[in-house]
Amino acid sequence: MNDFTLVLKNLFRKKLRAILLLFSILSAFLIFGALGSFYKVFTAGVEVAAADRLITVNKINFTVSLPLAYVNRVRSIEGVRNASHASWFGGYYQDPRKQVQTFAIEADTYLAAYSELVMPDEQRKAFMETRDCLLTGIDLVDQYGWKLGDSVPINSNIWQKKDGSSVWEFTICAIFDGDKETVPANYLMFHYDYFNENLAFARDKAGWIILNSEDPAMNDDISKQIDTLFANSQAETKTSTESAFNKAFLQQMGNIGLILSSVIGAAFATILMIVGTTMVMAVSERTKEIAVMKTLGFRTGRIFRLVLSESLLLALLGGLIGLGIAWALVDLAIGPALSGFLPGMRLTADIALLAIVLMLALGLITGILPALKAMNVAIVDALGKN
Repeated sequence: MNDFTLVLKNLFRKKLRAILLLFSILSAFLIFGALGSFYKVFTAGVEVAAADRLITVNKINFTVSLPLAYVNRVRSIEGVRNASHASWFGGYYQDPRKQVQTFAIEADTYLAAYSELVMPDEQRKAFMETRDCLLTGIDLVDQYGWKLGDSVPINSNIWQKKDGSSVWEFTICAIFDGDKETVPANYLMFHYDYFNENLAFARDKAGWIILNSEDPAMNDDISKQIDTLFANSQAETKTSTESAFNKAFLQQMGNIGLILSSVIGAAFATILMIVGTTMVMAVSERTKEIAVMKTLGFRTGRIFRLVLSESLLLALLGGLIGLGIAWALVDLAIGPALSGFLPGMRLTADIALLAIVLMLALGLITGILPALKAMNVAIVDALGKN
């Protein structure tokens, strides 16, 4: 009998206890894999933010518009390579409860600002030349079964047309995707001029301004110049890097990172106590067996490795099964179901690698004390007990 077989037999000598321990560890790593994947894709906007991209919003709140004239004034600031603007449309398709992110944009400058949005050249040309064109993210095309040439009515819960209608008619003439999986492609865009011409009220407003600096090192200086330029005006501004803006936006929905860390931390603290205590108890039950093994020539170092290996095997078995279930749920079920809201949600290699590191740490932490206890078992005392 080799050492691995011995470890395996000792681990499952009490099958119910082993199964319950495996289930506990499995649950912890299932939670870790699922929540880790959610957090990664939820904060993807921070990760994909371009270093040279800045966002200017109304100082009161990013939901308050800016005068459209601000855009040209921003363009005149030294160090600004490109400036564009966008406005939130508040759109939904068919069901008011299911909003679709929709933006009115200045097409040429916006696509220049977001070079990671890719589409065939002929579709880009069609979008530029068609006033009522709807530039559609590939995720929404997949979700709704749309195709090029489809007429799509998008309702707005904010903006009315001059005729009093809140239904805006568009034709899909271009479909975009991100140049990598983490770039969202789950929203709609259309021409600001078409939007502005048909508005019943609040014309000539920009929701926010997007600009690219000539050099990221100039970002702070450009931000100060913009905010100073519009200081003491009716619409003062706040300019920040895209990364900082996205972080601030996420914080308005609560500290998601802290919440998820607390949940995962609580799960692992519980597992540490359960597995650690159980392993100590299991070694105590086998004190006489360990003493017999020593009389048969098992060295203390080998006994130490056997007990520690048992703890590591337990952590790895439970953890890998839990991680496998998390992968199946995230990549095959939850991710596709939420592709319109959280595109690219999957259990990535870095999450899996971190999970394996945590499994090894769990096995070492919970196994080190029982292994030391087994190594130090005194043959005479152990065999002398009733």
